[in-house]
Amino acid sequence: MASKGRERLVVIGGDAAGMAAASQARRLKGPDELEITAFERGHFTSYSACGIPYWVGGEVDGPDALIARTAEQHRERGIDLRLRTEVTELDVDGCRVRTRQVDTGEEAWTGYDKLVVATGARPVRPPLPGIDAPGVHGVQTLDDGQALLDSLERLEGDHGRRAVVVGAGYIGVEMAEAMLRRGYRVTVLNRGEQPMSTLDPDMGGLVRQAMDGMGIETVAGADVTRILTGEDGGVRAVATDDAEYPADVVVLGMGVAPETALARDAGLPLGGYGGLLTDLSMRVRGQENVWAGGDCVEVLDLVSGRERHLPLGTHANKHGQIIGANVGGGYAVFPGAVGTAVSKVCDLEIARTGLRERDARAVGLQYVTATVESTSRAGYYPGAAPMTVKMLAERRTGRLLGCQIVGREGAAKRVDIAAVALTAGMSVEQVTTLDLGYAPPFSPVWDPVQVAARKAVAKVREAG
Repeated sequence: MASKGRERLVVIGGDAAGMAAASQARRLKGPDELEITAFERGHFTSYSACGIPYWVGGEVDGPDALIARTAEQHRERGIDLRLRTEVTELDVDGCRVRTRQVDTGEEAWTGYDKLVVATGARPVRPPLPGIDAPGVHGVQTLDDGQALLDSLERLEGDHGRRAVVVGAGYIGVEMAEAMLRRGYRVTVLNRGEQPMSTLDPDMGGLVRQAMDGMGIETVAGADVTRILTGEDGGVRAVATDDAEYPADVVVLGMGVAPETALARDAGLPLGGYGGLLTDLSMRVRGQENVWAGGDCVEVLDLVSGRERHLPLGTHANKHGQIIGANVGGGYAVFPGAVGTAVSKVCDLEIARTGLRERDARAVGLQYVTATVESTSRAGYYPGAAPMTVKMLAERRTGRLLGCQIVGREGAAKRVDIAAVALTAGMSVEQVTTLDLGYAPPFSPVWDPVQVAARKAVAKVREAG
């Protein structure tokens, strides 16, 4: 039981959203007002999962370098953080959670006055034969990254090492680069026709061309049917309907889904993507004392007006700050997002924000598209790199609906221009008038995003 006059906050999940919420709540209320207990089933807390591919690829150190705040540092701030402790049951009516010590199996109940659910997302892992064989790895947590590195260490010294990456989304292409950097022959098996399904197919095609040029074999329309194993039980190949691809290690990059089994079993409301539904304060709908944030929730898409699952560290940290403010007696809201994301494979930069063509069609929007080729700097300035920018605009109104960019150095972060314009509800004509910074080392006199906007304005006028 809590001390007299002291509230009990329980946090499920010790990464970005959960610990940001706990830390912000602690800033607003001291230990004499608020008792905070956080449960994390892994070995690490407050870490950058986005940095795992670069750790595996040897570009950054890890795992310590990827940890923003250690368990000891959280405890010094008055947060009772319990690692290797998994929450197995959520009793909303009784305001308590059941926990299990991962290493000992010991179980206990912990009561709460306020609860934060920040259970994150889980890698998609289809029930294929051989999927659990040694040498098959998902990459979601620092524990996953260490397990993969342990497998790669066992393969050191072997010649002709082969890696198969299943899936060609963000994790898939980033892990393909990581394995290439480690000297592996890399094959990416992609169920779709083009990599990066978060892009339209024409832009995804540019990514595939670049990956082929880097020596990464990309197989389109590859529906994996099983993982084949050798006499030692370890992975030896990945099979599709019509071929086998030899592999010494397999990395699963098939995306993630909200980790909401606890919430579902407790009767909390879930959306179409399986994520928890909250109000603007990140409070779970229909619950007075339960909040949720991070990769386990769905949020409002400001462009389409629909709920959407956006598993990104940027949102998770913001959710945590907002939850912590509200739990701690302050006030904050999360109005929604436009779905901005950037990635890279070797020197190719990939960015998107807003709606794809199929997203626009799905919500009944009529639109035009404009695609332009430009450069990152003035064409005459040394180091000018090519980029392709695609823009979607609503027919008649000209409202900006989305933007995708594929290019070399200086391409990806330009998507932030479009992200701000989307958030503000600007038209493509308004984008053309933005007062952006210009000097030959940084941009052409017309920034590539504004060049695309100019072309989109003309398309809107032609469409009538």
